[in-house]
Amino acid sequence: MPTSTPLSKSSRIKRWSQSLTGQILIIMALGVASAQFISSTIWLRQLESDTEENVREVSKHMAFRIAATVSYFKSLPTNYRHIVIDQLQDMGGTRFFVTLNKEEIRINNIPDSPLKDIVKNEVQSTLVKQLGIHDAKISFSSPSDLHVINNQTRLVDLPERWGHHSLLVKPLTPPIIVIQIPVNDTDWLYLASLMPDPYFLEGTSALSGDRLFSMAMSVITVLLLTILILRRVTRPLATLARAAERFGQGDWKPIKEVGSVEVRNTAKAFNDMQRRIQRYLNDRERLFASISHDLKTPITRLRLRAEMLDEDDIRDAMIRDLEDLDMLVKGALQSVKETDIHENRIEVNISRMLTDMQSTANIHDTKLTVVGELEHPFIGKPLAIKRCLGNLVDNALYYGKTATVYIEDDEDEVCIRICDQGPGIPIDKMDKVFQPYTRLTPDHSGHPGGMGLGLSIARNIARAHGGEVTLSNHIEQGLEAKLWLPRH
Repeated sequence: MPTSTPLSKSSRIKRWSQSLTGQILIIMALGVASAQFISSTIWLRQLESDTEENVREVSKHMAFRIAATVSYFKSLPTNYRHIVIDQLQDMGGTRFFVTLNKEEIRINNIPDSPLKDIVKNEVQSTLVKQLGIHDAKISFSSPSDLHVINNQTRLVDLPERWGHHSLLVKPLTPPIIVIQIPVNDTDWLYLASLMPDPYFLEGTSALSGDRLFSMAMSVITVLLLTILILRRVTRPLATLARAAERFGQGDWKPIKEVGSVEVRNTAKAFNDMQRRIQRYLNDRERLFASISHDLKTPITRLRLRAEMLDEDDIRDAMIRDLEDLDMLVKGALQSVKETDIHENRIEVNISRMLTDMQSTANIHDTKLTVVGELEHPFIGKPLAIKRCLGNLVDNALYYGKTATVYIEDDEDEVCIRICDQGPGIPIDKMDKVFQPYTRLTPDHSGHPGGMGLGLSIARNIARAHGGEVTLSNHIEQGLEAKLWLPRH
């Protein structure tokens, strides 16, 4: 027995992405995000260019001050260098933190960046040009990890008056540039200075946290406004689609002409089309009713006159022709009436219909088997559905003697397969059998639908419900008639 399975999450997403609302929202989201990303990238590129130029200018001035300081200390007599340094430390330091160390201090470098290279190159080139110093060690350190005097002492371990005022700017933590120059075989001149901008060495990205948040807020705002607009635009379109579907199923009702100018014009054109088609259908029904009424009397008179003929052969031939004519007229009226049933759409118990047909067909022997049942209610025209199923089952039992009906049901559609064990239908006549008055065998005595209208009526009813009837031969033997009815 087929079981119904709810729509998966991926199926819902796929259906939503194929809707007008989903496609417009996706395009808008991608457009806004792309525009935000491109504008942020261009802005950051320009900012980086300006920052590089500013850093280069600031670095030049710093490099000259560093060169002047190094030149001053190298010009001092060796015995006075420590005295000057002690005095500077007692005074709280200057723009630079300067010491004479007995070893090269190991500096934990901060991560490399293009701006860091600019500062380093400017300082190094200035020391070379101004002082001819080629062996200067230039590094960058964070204040909390800066080692001074020796490799065991950090800046934060020193008294505040020694260098905190010149190298620490709380609560900020700007990077510190450190220049170490060997002045002789035993001493290293150690010079440290704050970078002018606390943030200039920090890298920038078009996808930073703040920019991602700004981008997300922009996209959400645009999507919310787009949803409001789309709901106003698509609501009349959805109403129009439902009205078209109802009209295709025989339920004529004009729709309100509201919305934008284009939507109002579309609704007006649709209402005019409905009225024209409805007038045509009404005229057709009246025409066939009139033909039926007008032909009954002459056919009856001709039959009476034919029975009064003396020649038996001529009389029998004329009566047969009149019976065929009467059958054609009745068949045409039956085709019109049965495919244009005026009923309301209600919940239809298809399983019960097939069970009743099974009971009727199996009074003496088992001829009809029903497998499965309806899992969800189906909304349709009950008499029309019953007539459609009856025609398909009658055909299967007439040509195949026995038949099996399979009910396959889910949330989107109902599929009923009627399989018989008959001779099947030649491939080249599959479409032809749906045409009115088409009979594949000449003898139809005992077949209630012997005028060749059963399949035509069944397909018309299915299509009036938005579905379809198809035929296919089994590989071994028999024919399968498949009735597909969508849920709306």
